[in-house]
Amino acid sequence: MNKEQFISLLEEKGISLSSQQLSQFDTYYKLLVEWNEKMNLTAITDEEEVYLKHFYDSTTASFYVDLNQELSLCDVGAGAGFPSIPLKICFPNLKVTIVDSLNKRITFLQNLANELGLKNVHFVHDRAETFGKNADYREKFDLVTARAVARLSVLSELCLPLVKEGGMFVPMKAAAASDELEKGKKALQILGGKLEKVHSFSLPLEESERNILIINKIKSTPKKYPRKPGTPNKQPLE
Repeated sequence: MNKEQFISLLEEKGISLSSQQLSQFDTYYKLLVEWNEKMNLTAITDEEEVYLKHFYDSTTASFYVDLNQELSLCDVGAGAGFPSIPLKICFPNLKVTIVDSLNKRITFLQNLANELGLKNVHFVHDRAETFGKNADYREKFDLVTARAVARLSVLSELCLPLVKEGGMFVPMKAAAASDELEKGKKALQILGGKLEKVHSFSLPLEESERNILIINKIKSTPKKYPRKPGTPNKQPLE
């Protein structure tokens, strides 16, 4: 996906990028490649692939959730900043918190946010399991998202405790979403989530399958969740 395709495909979805926003994406790409030589951030470094598989793919959440309002968004396990930083560039009104367990990635993200001049972006070095118990963050977010972090039964336990009642958990998945949903039903029920909708589509140009799940937080998460680090993965709520 070249930059012209990136611009026009976002325009089709009602997202018009200013020259400043385009410059932010350009700087993001350069810093990603530069830092990737020192630490493992992404296997994808070709510019057109980054624009398609990281930048454009990250923005697809906004095709199904209205991000034009003042929302607090938490991105769990953001890695090199996906999907939250591309979403923040497109929707500067978002208040973003990123939690990641690797301090080197947090250092990269802090540097990135400074270089891009992003405001209202907060970074936390923590395991999602302990972060979800922290009273400063627990059930405080309008929207919690995660992209390619873990299967749904595990991811729900890491993310739903952070969503406020009436808020949304929006995991971004590749293929196999239906299988994950089947196995994740129990977790959603226990943790206070209710599946509202699954949006399935193909990523442009390469036609790979993508699924965006809209899960509403309909009741408070029981205090015992998330369980201690490592447990959700070893003993998922299935």
